[in-house]
Amino acid sequence: MFFDREKELSKLLKIIESEPSLITFIYGPINSGKTALIQEFIRKMPDHYVAFYINLRATPITKYEDFIDILFSIEFENPIKNLKEALSLVISAGKEILGIPIPNDFLKQILSENKPKNAFLYITKLLTEVKRRGKRPILILDELQVIGDLRINGPLIYEIFNFFIHLTKEAHLSHVFTITSDSLFMERIYSEAMLQGRADYFLVDDFDEKTALNFLKSQGLTEEEANLALEYFGGKPPYLIEAIKHREELEDYCKKALAMRTRQVYSFAYGKRRIIKLLTEFKNKEEVPFTGKVTRTLEEAVKANILFVDPLNGIIKPQGRLELLAIREALRMLT
Repeated sequence: MFFDREKELSKLLKIIESEPSLITFIYGPINSGKTALIQEFIRKMPDHYVAFYINLRATPITKYEDFIDILFSIEFENPIKNLKEALSLVISAGKEILGIPIPNDFLKQILSENKPKNAFLYITKLLTEVKRRGKRPILILDELQVIGDLRINGPLIYEIFNFFIHLTKEAHLSHVFTITSDSLFMERIYSEAMLQGRADYFLVDDFDEKTALNFLKSQGLTEEEANLALEYFGGKPPYLIEAIKHREELEDYCKKALAMRTRQVYSFAYGKRRIIKLLTEFKNKEEVPFTGKVTRTLEEAVKANILFVDPLNGIIKPQGRLELLAIREALRMLT
């Protein structure tokens, strides 16, 4: 559900007004509304744009062939015979096409050769033709971290970054947006020397208090009910939606949600002094400084979806309000 992200939406629409020059990395805590924002962004784009949207989490990716399958995963009744047919499909698709259309024979060739360069050359050629037809192409990859460790004659992610740099900084052919909820992956990207001066970073955080209250009240909750939901769930959109669904037993639902999350945090931290020490930093604080060093302890807490690292703003914080409360409850049980 999309609600009141006009500021973020306006910024995204402003980005595509200018010539492509930077890769835009969209990041934020889990379930903060990144994908909902990008879908609304696509809907609000002017008609002369076309977005190629690829969700890398659509199916498991364990090897290069899986990545190629998702990249070019478009199902049509009849196989695509040539570039002209692929181009026709893009032009007639409207403002969004899920995946990149490719002639069947060429797809087989790309899969047999195991050379990402050939796949990227084809995409460049297709985007060039799309632009010649008066459309402005936009490439969007959701859940980019899924391929972070994939290798094909070396790490695939570096070849992808080089390709994105070519599309934006060098050829000015297409805007490129990537989306991730993995803050460790985001920290790795932010520290990557090859991306310095070639990338921009766009934080999509949970709703602030005012927006969350307005959302809850717009869905029929009273001031008292809205404040109760906010106390437990902060501005995490999916949690707020669930709170609305459980309005009839809202207080009981909130308490049960916190109890469950507390058990998860307790189980994660039990018997681990270094984890407990890290979590103790949030006993009286909602966020702490991030020095730039990712310790094994911090990595574990982030992978467990308990903490979120924001390398751009230099902070570490719980993934959301519920996690903050659960950390504090678990600490009372552990110490």
